[in-house]
Amino acid sequence: MPFRVYILAIAAFVVGTVELIVGGILELIAADLNVSVSAAGHFITVFSIAFAVSAPILMNVTAKMDRKKLYVISLFVFMIANLIVAMSSSYNVILAARALSAMSGSIIIVLSIMMASQLVPPSHKARAIGTIFMGISGSLVLGVPLGMVLGNAYGWRAPFFFIALLSAIAMICIQLLMEKTAPNPIIPLRKQLASLKDSKIVSGQLISFLLLTGHLTLYAYFAPYVQSNFNISASTMSIIYFLFGIAAVSGGGIGGWISDRLGTRKALLFIVPSFALSMFVLPLAAQVSFYIFMAVVMVWSALSWAISPAQQTYLMQSAPETADIQLSLNTSIMHLGIACGSFIGGIAIKEASVAINPWIGGAIAMLGLASALFSLSRRSRADKQPLATTKLAAEV
Repeated sequence: MPFRVYILAIAAFVVGTVELIVGGILELIAADLNVSVSAAGHFITVFSIAFAVSAPILMNVTAKMDRKKLYVISLFVFMIANLIVAMSSSYNVILAARALSAMSGSIIIVLSIMMASQLVPPSHKARAIGTIFMGISGSLVLGVPLGMVLGNAYGWRAPFFFIALLSAIAMICIQLLMEKTAPNPIIPLRKQLASLKDSKIVSGQLISFLLLTGHLTLYAYFAPYVQSNFNISASTMSIIYFLFGIAAVSGGGIGGWISDRLGTRKALLFIVPSFALSMFVLPLAAQVSFYIFMAVVMVWSALSWAISPAQQTYLMQSAPETADIQLSLNTSIMHLGIACGSFIGGIAIKEASVAINPWIGGAIAMLGLASALFSLSRRSRADKQPLATTKLAAEV
């Protein structure tokens, strides 16, 4: 794999860290800004919404720019946005800066995927894209726990200073080591959204949305949830996040293996209900012992990423003529799920208790199963087309 692909993966790692790092230091942020934990959780919500909405729009607006130049500019804006977060004392200013970092981060992620695929021959395209996603998932393993360690040792602002530093290093590396890359042909937003007229595709995309909504209902407030059940130190919480991340990354590989062995249809029907079940079991396991709870947490974490290979393969198989568009839209839809999950979880904490978050998340994940069953029962337009052609020929 070319060295430059790994540089792009590191940049993706930094963006992935920024999005979810807030979940591990929510209580530190809330105490410093004198806001509630649910209000601090809005820093995740606003990031995810801004990412989801801006990704397709900004990629179209900047479609004629040289990709390397756009990447460097995006990294610079990303760095500035995180410096604002680190230095501001205003809740509203931090919200705005989080939105700005998400907008620039969305360009960085999409460009990383596109540029990595262009750096390798067609036979290694999937492997290059997989390397970028390893960077994103790797932020769960190292980024979030590292952010917690820095936050607990030097204050919650320290991780954002560190992220700004990494952004500056990545910007220099991209400028020095990457070659100019011509832009790809522009795909109008109308064409990107046209495929969503197919009920099979819409319900297929909703699987990601509902599962991530259910997942983030608890994961965005996972630290407060664990603290409410067990009396553990901040360092132990960092270890829990580290183990969670290892399970998440391994889950991606397990999900790919299941999808290859069983096929995407059976994989979806196995992984989605298993994920919902794991969320329902979590509060029960917490009543038994910490070690049983952690075993269920590892299963829950692995299943949260296991769905991705089957889901993305299913979308490509259902709409092969718009496969790239489906994957791009799926990225936005996933972030909308993250935003909705963190928002719903915050409401649950404010109105009741964090103890009910896994139950709500599991119920939303079950809606994902209903969406999967509906999508699998529909015929794709590609399947319908031959029938329509045959009928027309018969009439003629």
